[in-house]
Amino acid sequence: MSDDDEKKSPKRRRGPRKATASYLENSAAHYLGRFATSTAHLRQLMMQKVQRSVMHHGTDADEGAKFVETIIEKFERLGFLNDQTYGEMRARSLHAKGTPVRGIRYKLQQKGLSEDVIDSALAALADEVEVRDLDLSAALRLAQRRRLGPYLSDEREVRDARREKDMAVMARAGFSYDVVCQVLDADSIEELELAASPDGY
Repeated sequence: MSDDDEKKSPKRRRGPRKATASYLENSAAHYLGRFATSTAHLRQLMMQKVQRSVMHHGTDADEGAKFVETIIEKFERLGFLNDQTYGEMRARSLHAKGTPVRGIRYKLQQKGLSEDVIDSALAALADEVEVRDLDLSAALRLAQRRRLGPYLSDEREVRDARREKDMAVMARAGFSYDVVCQVLDADSIEELELAASPDGY
């Protein structure tokens, strides 16, 4: 192999970077530039880098944890990290995809949001979408996206042939039996939309 070939050969993959204050801050800024997230989730990601640095470089875990807290406080102060704003945005997105309240709550808990923040995010969602029942509203969105119930056809025979599969789709999404039946048994889309409106039937 020639000298030129040696120069062109790929370098061995480096291990994890040292968890210095500047590296962690740059890493956090890069992540926040690409994704919205919660304080707890960002802390978890940064602490994973700290732990890898401890294992690979022998850096101090407590010092790394202090760096992480300082970085989090900075981004909270600057407004790039806000659990309330993130919770409301995430709840809105999940509802639009057809996720029931129970599913939204679970996913927000996974991101480390407090129960108070989650309750507030769900209340804000209810105010924003202005519906009588958030679960029914989400079920309609799912039914529309997946062409379930009246969104599939006006003909009962066509819908009945798919009923069990459609029920399974909605059950897996986390909707209650009552909501599933209400959607799949509705005579028309208009009937469902009226039921989900603030005034109801």
